[in-house]
Amino acid sequence: MSGTLHQWDYLFAIGLIFSALDAFMIGANDVANSFATSVSSKSLTLRQACLAAAVMEFLSNGFIHPLFSQGAVLVGARVTSTIKDGIVPASVFDNNAGVQLLGFTCAIVASASWLSLATRLSWPVSTTYSIVSAVIGVGIAADGWDAPRWGWNNGKGIAAIFSGLVIAPALSASFGIVLFLFVKFAVLLRSNPTRWGLITSPIIFFLVGAVLTMSIIFKGSPSLGLKNMEPGPLAAAVLGTASVVALLSILFWLPYVHAKVVKKDYTLRWYHFFLGPLLWKRPPPPDAGSVSAVPDYRIRDVNELDGQHQAPLEAETDSEKASNLKEKDIDSQEPTREQIHPSALADEVEKHPIEGAWAEPKNLWIILRYRAFPFIKKFLTHGTSVDIHALQQQKQNAATAKHIADVHARARQFPNETEHLYSFMQVFTACVASFAHGANDVSNAIGPFSVIYHTWKTGEMADKTPVPVWALAFGGAMLVLGLALYGYNIMRVLGNRITLHSPSRGFSMELSASITVILASQFGIPVSTTMCITGATIGVALCNGDFWATNWRAIGWIYIGWIATVPIVSTLSGCLMGILLNAPHF
Repeated sequence: MSGTLHQWDYLFAIGLIFSALDAFMIGANDVANSFATSVSSKSLTLRQACLAAAVMEFLSNGFIHPLFSQGAVLVGARVTSTIKDGIVPASVFDNNAGVQLLGFTCAIVASASWLSLATRLSWPVSTTYSIVSAVIGVGIAADGWDAPRWGWNNGKGIAAIFSGLVIAPALSASFGIVLFLFVKFAVLLRSNPTRWGLITSPIIFFLVGAVLTMSIIFKGSPSLGLKNMEPGPLAAAVLGTASVVALLSILFWLPYVHAKVVKKDYTLRWYHFFLGPLLWKRPPPPDAGSVSAVPDYRIRDVNELDGQHQAPLEAETDSEKASNLKEKDIDSQEPTREQIHPSALADEVEKHPIEGAWAEPKNLWIILRYRAFPFIKKFLTHGTSVDIHALQQQKQNAATAKHIADVHARARQFPNETEHLYSFMQVFTACVASFAHGANDVSNAIGPFSVIYHTWKTGEMADKTPVPVWALAFGGAMLVLGLALYGYNIMRVLGNRITLHSPSRGFSMELSASITVILASQFGIPVSTTMCITGATIGVALCNGDFWATNWRAIGWIYIGWIATVPIVSTLSGCLMGILLNAPHF
C-alpha cells in the first residue's frame, strides 16, 4: 500500500494537535526547569530567558538561516531515531501502516496528556521519559511484552535509555562539582575575589566557547561536512573558535566589567560595551560608589559575605539568624497576589468608567481601548511578567519556610561585584543550554510526529523516517510559547527552593548540564535535561561543604515524578492503543 492514507486524516490531525501540545508542555516543563536556574539567580529576568530560548531554540533547529536547514534534521536526528526505532521495531505493527499511524498517535496523546497534568500540578517531570514510556506502552499493546527492546540494543534499547536515570544526574553532578570547585577556590575564596574573577574570566569564556563549538560541530549541517572532519581539523576548529571567544572577552567584556565593578561607574550603559579597550581610559564619575553599579544578587536577607563581616563564634549562627528571621516575619513578608500579579487592567477600569449606554461611541472606545486591549495584553504577557522570586515564596507554611531558610543559610553568599562577573557568563551558558535543548527536547515531540506524518503521507512502513524542517520549526515555536506562557508554574517550585542560587553557582550548573546533554545526544542516548540540571544543582550544592545545603525533600519529589512517569504514561498509551485496536467496528 502506498500513497496518502486519507481515510486516516483524523489520526494525522489528532497527532498534529497533540504534538503541538506536547512541544508546548515540554517548553513549560523541561525548558522552564532548565531556565529556572538563570532566573532564580537573578542573572536573567523571565522575559530575557524567553527571548534567549526563542533565539537559541530556532538556531539549533535551523529556522534562522537556510544554511542549517539540513543540520536541523541532524540536531535531534540521533535522539529521534532512538525514540522511534530503538524502543520498538516497526515489525510489531504487522507491516500495517495504519496500525503504526494509530500507535504513534496514541503515544503522543498519552505523553502530551501526562505532561499537561504534571505541569498544571507544578511537577517537574522528564519529558524524554514521558514519550519513551508512551512508545513502550504502544509496543506492548500491539505485540505483547516481548515487543519492546528491553535490553541495551547497542545503546538504543530501553535499558540504555533508562540508565540515564542514574547516568545523567551523576555525570552532571560530577561536572558541576569540578566547575564550581574551580570557581570557588580560584576566585570566590580569595582575599580579592573580584580581581581573581577578572583574571580567570578568559579561561571561562574559552571553556564555554569550546562547548558551544562542539555542539555545533557534532550536530552541524551535513552539507558542510562538519561531522566528517578529521580529528586534527576538528580539534583546531574547537580550539580556534574558543580562542577567538576568549580574545573577544578580553577586548570588550573585560574593560566593560572592570569599569562597572572596579571603577564603580554607574553611568555605563549597555552600548558602551562596544567601546572595548577605550573603556580602560574612561574616568569614573566623581561620585562613583555612591550608587551601586551592579544589581543585588543576594537571595538571603542576612548580609554574610565570605571573608567579610564574619560573625563572632559566640554569636548566633547563620542558620539561627535566617530561621528566626523567617519565623518572625513569615506572615508580613509573604507576597500578596497583587504584588506578584500587578493588574494594570484594574487601574484602567477605575480611571475610565463607563457612563450612560455602553453602545455610545465614547463608551465603545473605552471598552476597546481600556478594557479589551489591556486584557489581551495582560493575557499574552502574564507568563513573562510574573515575579518568580515572589512565587517561590508563595504557599509556604512556617515549617516549609524555616526548612528552606535553613538550607539557604548553609550556603555562603559572595560579594555582588564578583557575582556580577558570573552573571554574564551564566547568560552565555544559558544560551549554550538552550541550544542543547534544541538537540534533545524538540525531538521528543517531533520524533513521533515525523513517523505519523511520514506514514500518513506515503502509506508506507519505515524504520527510519526523515524529519521535516517545517516540523522542527513548528516544534521550536511551541516550545518557546510553552516557556513564555506557562513556564512560571514550574519555576515556582524550583530554583531557590532546592538550594541557594547565585550567578557563580548557576553558571556552573548550566554549563555542566549542557556538557552532559551534548555528550548524551552525541552518543544517541535521550537523557532528560531535567535530570541533567537537577544533577548539576545537587553537585554544586554539595560544594557548600554541607550535605543539608540541598533541599532533599524537593529532590525526592522530582525523582518520584521521574519514576512515576514510566508506569503512568505506558499504561495510558497501552490502554488507549489496545482499546482502539480491538474496538468493535463495522
